[in-house]
Amino acid sequence: MQTADVTPKVWERILSTRNGQACLCCGDWTQGERAAIDLYGSMIAAPGACHMVAQIGQSLDGRVATVSGDAADVSGPDGLAHLHRMRALVDAVVVGVKTALHDNPRLSVRLVPGRNPARVVIDPSGRLPNDARLFAEDGTRRLVIQTVDTPRPAGVEVIRLPRNEWISPAAIVSGLREKGLHHLMIEGGAITIARFLEADLLSRLHVAVAPLLIGAGPQGLTTRPVAKLAEARRPETQVYGLGSDVVFDCLVGARAEARAWPHAEPAAVLQG
Repeated sequence: MQTADVTPKVWERILSTRNGQACLCCGDWTQGERAAIDLYGSMIAAPGACHMVAQIGQSLDGRVATVSGDAADVSGPDGLAHLHRMRALVDAVVVGVKTALHDNPRLSVRLVPGRNPARVVIDPSGRLPNDARLFAEDGTRRLVIQTVDTPRPAGVEVIRLPRNEWISPAAIVSGLREKGLHHLMIEGGAITIARFLEADLLSRLHVAVAPLLIGAGPQGLTTRPVAKLAEARRPETQVYGLGSDVVFDCLVGARAEARAWPHAEPAAVLQG
């Protein structure tokens, strides 16, 4: 396991690279700083490239909440900061309506420097109330994917899609790309993440594990069961220590698509 040291200097370089103003191939870094660059550098996608990641935080026994639904402290402070860094590196964060109803998230990057991503909720039947924090006007793009004509607040972009039992993950990705959103993070809940994973649309999956035992409650990730272990997914994985949490960085997509894009040359730093 590598210990990632996300110093202010490292994070500033990562953000500059994400904006096309720097590179990650040079610099005088400690071993921990280099590990942080490897972890977050793999999140950066070429402009316009369809790059999709997912993140889930869970306990040692694979739970994301208690039986009563308490999920406030599953991730430690470093796990939460990691989540916010991931948000800062994508065009949009996508959640399902159950997560939006239960957690009423803000999906911001308030714990770290960076730009808030567009907020997207998959709400087929229009159940999310219009006063949800996801729809709050704060200068960030807000989108809802639905199958019905439920009116939404001014400024909220509506993507109307058909569905059978569920809206197709591929159709969701296509709809968001038409809106100029190519680099996506699927944040929750577990069923939503599983649907995108099983559709083979994810490049990377980050599982942040916090050192606590819950005993019962919803699982962090539920995929189709296999009859034999030989049939199980075995993604190439790097493990990083982030203080209060351990992050498993799993390469779940095609190798060529899931690697970090060729970052800007060092000359771009001088020109900027």
